Order: sequence, then structure tokens, then C-alpha cells
Amino acid sequence: MDRTSTPEPSLSSPSPLRTVAVVGLGTMGTGIAEVLVRAGREVTGIDVSETAAAHAVRALEHATARAVRRERITEDERRAALARFRTATDLKAAAGADLVIEVVPEDYAVKHEVFTALDAIVRPEAILATGTNALSVTRLAADSARPERVLGMHFFNPAPAMKLVEVVSSVLTAPAAVAAVTELARELGKEPVAVGDRPGFVADGLLFGYLNQAAAMYEARYATREDIDAAMRLGCGLPMGPLALLDLIGIDTARTVLEAMYAASHDRLHAPAPVLGQLAEAGLTGRKAGRGFYTYDGPDSAVVVPDAQTPGAGGGGTAAAREVRAVGVAGSGTMASGIAEVFAKAGYRVVLAARSQEKAEAARARVAKSLARSVEKGRITAAEREAALAAVEPAGSLDALADVDLAIEAVAEDLAVKQQLFATLDKICKPGAVLATTTSSLPVVACARATSRPQDVIGMHFFNPAPAMKLVEVVRTVLTAEDVHATVRAVCATVRKHAVDCGDRAGFIVNALLFPYLNNAVKMVQEHYASPDDIDAAMKLGGGYPMGPFELLDVVGLDVSLAIERVLHREFRDPGLAPAPLLEHLVAAGCLGRKTGRGFREYAKA
Repeated sequence: MDRTSTPEPSLSSPSPLRTVAVVGLGTMGTGIAEVLVRAGREVTGIDVSETAAAHAVRALEHATARAVRRERITEDERRAALARFRTATDLKAAAGADLVIEVVPEDYAVKHEVFTALDAIVRPEAILATGTNALSVTRLAADSARPERVLGMHFFNPAPAMKLVEVVSSVLTAPAAVAAVTELARELGKEPVAVGDRPGFVADGLLFGYLNQAAAMYEARYATREDIDAAMRLGCGLPMGPLALLDLIGIDTARTVLEAMYAASHDRLHAPAPVLGQLAEAGLTGRKAGRGFYTYDGPDSAVVVPDAQTPGAGGGGTAAAREVRAVGVAGSGTMASGIAEVFAKAGYRVVLAARSQEKAEAARARVAKSLARSVEKGRITAAEREAALAAVEPAGSLDALADVDLAIEAVAEDLAVKQQLFATLDKICKPGAVLATTTSSLPVVACARATSRPQDVIGMHFFNPAPAMKLVEVVRTVLTAEDVHATVRAVCATVRKHAVDCGDRAGFIVNALLFPYLNNAVKMVQEHYASPDDIDAAMKLGGGYPMGPFELLDVVGLDVSLAIERVLHREFRDPGLAPAPLLEHLVAAGCLGRKTGRGFREYAKA
């Protein structure tokens, strides 16, 4: 196109942004370039390293060839895309670009140098975007000769696959520049979310606090890296565990982001866990180095190999497990019937004991209904359904638990109620029976101390719905016997659940990492930084979460969430864990989520 005969775009209307320069051809820069050329943009990739530029070309060739094999594009479309990409080692190659996207290392001095150089190169109407996820966009804009045209365009890794783009404006950014970049993001097939300038923005602002807490949990030796990661994958449905994700992101990168977040917030939850600094200083920065929290079979490999910290196949101690043939479940709610179903399907005799025979029969009917659904979906046969249901014996009194080998309480999350129940089980259950609580937030040792045999008491935290969720948090107190722990681990394996070990402290693994993240999301809304819809979209599209934080809060129940957050705050005394006032106000108003028809959103009445 002859630019001398075409009117130049101005800030009064969005630019079509047809030509784009990408500065920095690492993994992210190369991924962004691929997205752009496949969407029909003319792209110049710029990197001081000729090796990096050549690698970007090869990566684009391989990615487009793979797309052809998968029939996502044709060979002609591939050739056209490759023809739209060229590389250079000099910033002057960005002179004719409508948009420049900077994706150089996360170092302010380096980015400042790039932006200063671009001021003297690009056309006056060009938009300059930084790909930072931690540094101040406002500071970069203020130091630029054209602050109204500087903004953030934060893609997520891998850029071709991840749908989210955070469009970050400072107080200096012209609305038309934001509109042009937002429209471009949509044309690239992305979901743009408009956010203000603060470290981490929305997705990383929530994600990195959670990752930091997971690193601190590992550093405190509260749980193994494998158990922390498995707990969050299986308990929350996340695509990766937090420590594996830190290795993927880069431990040095995570530390930089957290440092920036802490400098802005002074929240201890954002102060980088010391282990991150130790690993980064040692060069153990994750996958790119071949070693981080895990060890890989080489730099840039995703294949984890055993190392000194890899647990043995047994996963437990040397104590012999006690024999378990009959299992008692105390309770009549959803969790009680779900646990009863889990054990019945695994071949155990199950006594389902409630406060009355009517409640016990109703709980057994719930088991029957769930088993029937499993038959309809082809998960079990009709014969297996009948066998499992026949194994469940409803009882209207706890006395029926006298001869069980494992008694599991699944009653209300009230310490006084649980302590009274354990005192009763202590009198009824035979010597040697293992007594387990399903509490998700209360101290297991308090239940144990209500009995004369605290060494036989342990936590078995199932997740709802118990038949579907694979995780069980196995919670040992300082008094739990080794053979009791071995028994519960063996039972979990038999019922095909993934057991993770943790100590007896508030939240265990999952809730201790999940609920501060949810609380921080509420604080973002409370501070008018972003809307629930934008935050939910950011975490689903940018973090791979199955549900956004506000969807999840409304499902769990705001009252339940508040109670857990209060327990965490009381246990750890960290000001950053104090429940967000907005959450407290909604609970006080009776807006508890889906169960009341209104929480962070309104729901149609059933």
C-alpha cells in the first residue's frame, strides 16, 4: 500500500493496526507473532540475537505445519502466513509499524531503553504496547515521548492457545489507543479484558499470590511438592499444580512479579517466599534450566525425572495397616451418602448411621439414586449397582457402628457437635477401630481429645461430590498412630482415591491455598479494580480455572467461604488473610450465593 496516498490514522478513531512489530523473540514473542500472522497481519519480529530470530522462524514453520496436519489451516494459508513474517536485529525495522509490542525480559531498565529508542523511530501515530505482567505501565508511559499511545497488552503463555489478553491502560493512555488494541485482540480471536495499571493486573495479581503461598507451604515442609500439586489439581480441577506451574513460568520470573506486587501492596502474601530467591540465585529456575521444584530430563523439557525428593511407591511409612472390612458412616447429608457410596462400590460392608431410621433410609435412597445415574451413564453395570446398594445398611442409631473397623463422621461443621459425636463413638466402637473426621477446617486433634484413644483418630477430608472427586486429604495430628495413618492410606488406595498427607492446621492444603485467592478476588471488586465478570473471565481464560472465583464463591456459599476465611485468619494471624469487608457485608445481608438466589450474582428461582 502506498502510505503517501492514504490518510494516516489518528487518535480520534481506532486504527486498523495492520502492521505490527514484535520486539523480543523469546517464547512469548514468537507465540504472539504466530497469532498475528495467522490473523493476516504483517509482522516484523525484532531481536538483538540472530539466533533467537532464526529460532522464531523455525518455530513458526513448525507451528503452522502442525496446524496444516491438524487441518486447521490449508497449505496455501500456511505459505501466506509465513510470507507475512520477517525478522530483523535492529529496532529501526519497526519504523513503519502501526503497533509495536515489546516482549523483552521483565526488567524496567531494559524496557525503558527499548521504549526510548522507539520514540525516535516509530511514526507519531503508532501505538506502543508493553507485554509486562509486573512492571508499571504508567512509569513506562510517563518516560515516553508519547505517553498517550503507551499501554499494556498482556498475552498469556502459550499465546496461540490462551484466549485472554489483558489490555492495560494508565491514566495517560488515550481511549482511542485502548479501543484500537481491544479491537485487534478480538480480531485475533482473543477475549480482551480492560484493566488498570497495578502489578499483576487481574489474572497474575490473583495467580501469583496463590503460587507464592504454595511455595511457602512447601518450604515449611507442611506437605511434599507432589501432594501440594496433586491436591490443587484433583481438589480444584486445575490444569497444573502450583509448583509445577512455577517451574513452567520460571521461578526467577515469578520472583520478579511478586517483588513488584509486594512493593505496591505491602501485603505479606505477596512477599516472595525465600525458597524462590534461593532457587533463582542457584540458577534452578524451572523447566528452562532443567531443574526447579522438580527435576527434568533436560533444559526446556516437560518430562519430570526422579530425584532425591521423589517419594517411594508406597507413599507412606513402614507401619502395617489394620484390617478394614466394615466401614461406618455417621451422618445423613450429601457428604455422608456420597462416602457411603464410595465404600460400597469398593466392596466394603457399610453401615450408614443417622439420628433416626427415617433419615438413614433417606440417605440410603440418595445412594440408590446416585448409583442409578451411574448405570445410566454406563459407569457401572446394573449388577454392580445392586451389589453396592445391598452393602449399605441404614441404621437409626450410632450403636450400629459397634463392630466397624473404620468409623467416618460426616456431620455438621460444628466443633461441639463433632466432639460430642467422637465421645459417643469412643464408647461404642470396638478397640482398634479407626475413627476419622471429614472436617475441612476444624482441628482434628480437638476431635481426638474428645476420646480416650486419640492415637486412633485421623482426618479424611473428602471433596464434594465424594463419588466423583478423586482427592482425600489425610490429616495426621501429633497424636495419630503410624498404623492408623497406614490404614487410611491403604483404604484410600482400595477405594481408588488419591490420598495426600498434611498436618493438622487450618485449611489443610486445598482450602489454605484456595480461600485466600478467593478473598483477594473479592478485594479486587471491593476496590473497584475489576468486575466479577472480568475477573472470572480472566481466571478461566488466563489461568485455565474451571470456574471463576465469583462463580465458585456463589456455588460454595458465601457464608461457608467467610467461615473458612475466618478460621484461616485466626490460625495464621496474617492481616492479608482477614476476610474482605464486602464478603462480610453480603453474608450479613443474607446474600449467600446460589442457595439464596443472590450472592455476587443473582440467580433465577428454581
